[in-house]
Amino acid sequence: MTRSKLNRNTSRNLVLVVLVGLLATGLGGCGEKSNKITVAYVTNGVASFWTIAEKGAEAAAKEFDVEVDVLMPPNALAQEQKEMLENLIAKGVQGIAVSPIHGEHQTDLVNQCQETCPTITQDSDAPSSKRLCYVGMDNYDAGRMCGKLVKEAVPNGGKIMIFVGRLSQANAKGRRQGLIDELMDRSHDPKRWDAPGEPVSNDKYTILDTRTDNFNNAKAKANAEDTIARHPDLACMVGLFAYNPPQCLEAIKGANKLNQIKVVAFDEDDKTLAGIRDGTVHGTIVQDPYRYGYESVRILAALARDDQSVLPENKFFDIPARSVKKANLDEFWDQLKARLGTN
Repeated sequence: MTRSKLNRNTSRNLVLVVLVGLLATGLGGCGEKSNKITVAYVTNGVASFWTIAEKGAEAAAKEFDVEVDVLMPPNALAQEQKEMLENLIAKGVQGIAVSPIHGEHQTDLVNQCQETCPTITQDSDAPSSKRLCYVGMDNYDAGRMCGKLVKEAVPNGGKIMIFVGRLSQANAKGRRQGLIDELMDRSHDPKRWDAPGEPVSNDKYTILDTRTDNFNNAKAKANAEDTIARHPDLACMVGLFAYNPPQCLEAIKGANKLNQIKVVAFDEDDKTLAGIRDGTVHGTIVQDPYRYGYESVRILAALARDDQSVLPENKFFDIPARSVKKANLDEFWDQLKARLGTN
């Protein structure tokens, strides 16, 4: 046999092997394809909070026999999230759980997802959309819980600055307003809204403003540093997203004002919890991101199998917030480490 004939036969055999492999896996348009249900869990950015949620989503996927795609917009941009959701629709996933970046402005996008497959929101809501339910906490009530921590941290009153990624998210709006209403000793009214840009005060507390950073850690730290420089008599810094309190702590350390400026937090970043232990953070309001991931995937798995019984009647699957301070820190942290497998 000549070398050219040998090369042709070898090439023909390689093509046959590839075709057989494609047919066997169903990638060649024929053959048996996997019937495994695939659902998606879409966050609103990248943070330690979402790493915990991902663990919960993966645990539920294993328990309820589905595949889960966990997607995190790397720059926390609405356009990134939109492209992710559109790609999931095109891919044909059988369920989507999303934390909308701009809940009020993403109603049509969430509706588009729902028209294609069962869609729920988690962590932050798009209440005007056709989503089947919201998985998370009441952020306004959690904000009021945070306000109580501030009252404990600075019982004699003082100047407060709020730090958050952005105010376009429903969860950020709710937390901020609940915090303000609690410090101002107002009635319970989740529909109330104090626009940022002007101080809000009573005879005890002055909330200077709300500084946003769009999920940029460097910007978050710079905001904290600028606040300390502008307000030497600042009493307390409140971080509403997981990464905000650690950045506040870094700025306070740099200004040599540890324990002089109090810190009150949201979420369970390791640096926040370490701050509670050493006394540099008064306390934090925690959600349960592990359960957010777990319950979202559990619900989607059931809906993909036409089980509507998993949907709450009021379309709100409530996972209540908790307050973590030094007294209950060890119990909380041990549970968190067990869930993450870091014990």
